[in-house]
Amino acid sequence: MVVNRPPDSSRRSERSRRAIYDAVLGLVGEVGYPRTTIEAIAARAGVGKQTIYRWWPSKAAVLLEAFVALGDRAAEENGAGDVRGLPDTGDLAADLKVVLRATVDELTDPAFEAPTRALAAEGIVDPQLGAEFVQKLLDPSLQLYVARLRAAQEAGQVRADIDPRIALELLVGPLTHRWLLRTLPLTHAYADAIVDYTLRGLTTSPTTGSGLPTPCDSR
Repeated sequence: MVVNRPPDSSRRSERSRRAIYDAVLGLVGEVGYPRTTIEAIAARAGVGKQTIYRWWPSKAAVLLEAFVALGDRAAEENGAGDVRGLPDTGDLAADLKVVLRATVDELTDPAFEAPTRALAAEGIVDPQLGAEFVQKLLDPSLQLYVARLRAAQEAGQVRADIDPRIALELLVGPLTHRWLLRTLPLTHAYADAIVDYTLRGLTTSPTTGSGLPTPCDSR
């Protein structure tokens, strides 16, 4: 006896949602954020545009959710799962260089660069989106730096009076500035230099062998 079951609306909705994610990320990468429209997203995803309007208030909101999902999938594929954190080998400089180099690779990866730039720009003119961008994407990553720097404090590698939340901005701020404004190429060598320059001011004893000028050597 064949039992006719009604279609599973939750599965259909999930398929549609994933198709919309893929559509908005693909379009932003191909034609840019300004030329990406709700109509184009709906057409590529094979859904009605009213479906998108029912789930999201704007194309920026669609992109933000799709980008968060992209990051989650990338973490799962890399085996990170729910256990995420900066490496802690006991060598703070080496660990930070690994992380900043990976950040350079991500920021220069077309799959991540286009949507990140679009969300950063849109967040400036849309305070609500900007707050969500910080809450869902930026702050979770920044908290990983906080945890790693606190571990370094406990190990006596970083001064006890350092505020990790301020200190992390010495690492990610220059990287973001160069990437956002395209002032100079974003490279692994630059990421390494940021770590060396930052730790000269954070570590309990001067870093040796880095090749950086001491105050008396500066001209």
